[in-house]
Amino acid sequence: MGTIVSFHAHPDDESIGSAGTLARAAAAGHRVVLVFATRGELGEPVPGVLADGEQLAVRRSAECYDSAAVIGAKRVEFLPYTDSGMMGEPSNDAPFCFWRADVDHAARLLSVILDEEEPDVLTIYDDNGGYGHPDHIQVHRVGRRAAELSAVPVVAQSTVNRDWMTRGIRGMAKSGQLPEDWVLPALDEPTFGKPESEITHRVDAVDFVEQKKASMRAHASQIAPDHFLLAMPDPLFAMGMGVEFYVVDPLPSQAATPDLFEELFSPLR
Repeated sequence: MGTIVSFHAHPDDESIGSAGTLARAAAAGHRVVLVFATRGELGEPVPGVLADGEQLAVRRSAECYDSAAVIGAKRVEFLPYTDSGMMGEPSNDAPFCFWRADVDHAARLLSVILDEEEPDVLTIYDDNGGYGHPDHIQVHRVGRRAAELSAVPVVAQSTVNRDWMTRGIRGMAKSGQLPEDWVLPALDEPTFGKPESEITHRVDAVDFVEQKKASMRAHASQIAPDHFLLAMPDPLFAMGMGVEFYVVDPLPSQAATPDLFEELFSPLR
């Protein structure tokens, strides 16, 4: 069996972006490891969720372990950086935030875990971090460098296939499968995900959407029961969240392709 290490910026990113892939890997007997760059200190807690005096970073750290249990991950680690906040905010200049971290130094910290685990696949984000968040962009940079240092065979960049989402939602709307009051999210922003032409692989995780939902619910400080993703009709959630997309560049040589990668990741073309 193989190992997949999934590197994320904040608690709850794993549940939204790659929980299906990770749950499918764990169900097949592979080892799954979660690594977070920060503890999400600057997140916006769901009103009324935190107890008096409860620190958001502590709560979000604990939620990672609940999510890991749902997914089937066997190890959870945190790098020693703080949340940088959204792009352009003053928090981007905080001395210990992840956005300001030296890429080589942060990559060496991550590579310690990679050397211990010897993963077949490392998942990170695409070069724009999925939607332009500074910590997500830094995950891409640090993850790529750490993979070089530790000679990880495959680096899979999680992304959103905005063409897939647009086709699916418009098709369901046309056929009357969406509730009348359901608000269509903006999917045509150039900073959101990637066009299908730039995506190389997909992971079919439709059979694991309930685990993905449970992983999201584990992050109750950030994802309320009425969050638009959890409020999606079941068919729309299965369509939009049950297939996860990745950019794999460069592709491994045929001789060096791990079995785990071939088992889980299907070429898009």
